[in-house]
Amino acid sequence: MSTGRPPPRPDERSAPYWAAAARHELTVARCSRCGATTLPPDLTCPHCGSTDPAFTFVATTGQGTVRSWTVVRTSFLPGFDDDLPFVLVDVELDEHPHIRLIGRLLDGVDAPLRAGAGVEVAFEDLEPDVSVPAFRLVP
Repeated sequence: MSTGRPPPRPDERSAPYWAAAARHELTVARCSRCGATTLPPDLTCPHCGSTDPAFTFVATTGQGTVRSWTVVRTSFLPGFDDDLPFVLVDVELDEHPHIRLIGRLLDGVDAPLRAGAGVEVAFEDLEPDVSVPAFRLVP
C-alpha cells in the first residue's frame, strides 16, 4: 500500500485530524471559546484570538466547490514522480465556506473541471492507518 510519498507528520494539535483521516473522515477544528471552525488548528484561534482555543474536531461532509486548480507536471518533492501529471484543486467547503483545502483531484487531468464544480472528499491511503484527503467531482 505504501505509495513512496511522504506521509503527514502530525503534531499534538493536528493528531486528531490525521487520526480521523485514517478512518476516512474529514474533520475541522472547532474553537471551544467562540465555536468557530478552522483548518489547520494553530496556537491561537484565528476568529476570536484566544490563546487557549482547546480545539475539538468535528466531522464535516467534505462537500465543496472548486475555486481554482493547477495541473502538476513536475515533481519537486520525493515520492510524487509516479503520480505525474496530477491535478491539485483548491476547494471551499460547503459547510464551512471560510475553510479552503487543497487536495488532489482523483478524477485525473482529463476530467471536465471548471471553477464552481462540485466535489466530495475521498481519501488516498498512503500507508496502513495513514490517509490524506483528496477530492472527486460530483455528477
